[in-house]
Amino acid sequence: MKDATFLVTAADEESAVLQDVTDSQVHTLTTNPGVEVGEVLTASIEPEPPMEVAWQVVEITDQRTIPVERSPEPPTKQAREIAGDQPVGEITRQERAGEGELHVITVPEGEVDDAAADVLDDEETLARAARLGVERVEVRADGQALSVRYLP
Repeated sequence: MKDATFLVTAADEESAVLQDVTDSQVHTLTTNPGVEVGEVLTASIEPEPPMEVAWQVVEITDQRTIPVERSPEPPTKQAREIAGDQPVGEITRQERAGEGELHVITVPEGEVDDAAADVLDDEETLARAARLGVERVEVRADGQALSVRYLP
């Protein structure tokens, strides 16, 4: 049996695929226990006999969605300063006071909207949010600064 937090990466009426947000291991379920793509589950799963290549859910203790949204607000002064002090393509990660993290990425001039769209569409953004145990993700972008705020 495996107890973990999972991101639902695929789902249809008959089955689902879960990714463990800690070790990135992928588990195919033989049935869909009522989950949808993009949901985060805290669950217990076990391999299904006899071949033990597919999994079944034993218990779901938490099932939720984590909103990942683009904010109309520009990055904070702190985020703009961090972006200005690092080379293009670099990322700085900082813990937030309390819960969560702030990630600041410096992007080439004129590419901030495309970079923000990439972050919004990236499954790893959701997986990281689930790992951090946050309630929402806010993406702010302007100039060459892209900030990803993992918020309680």
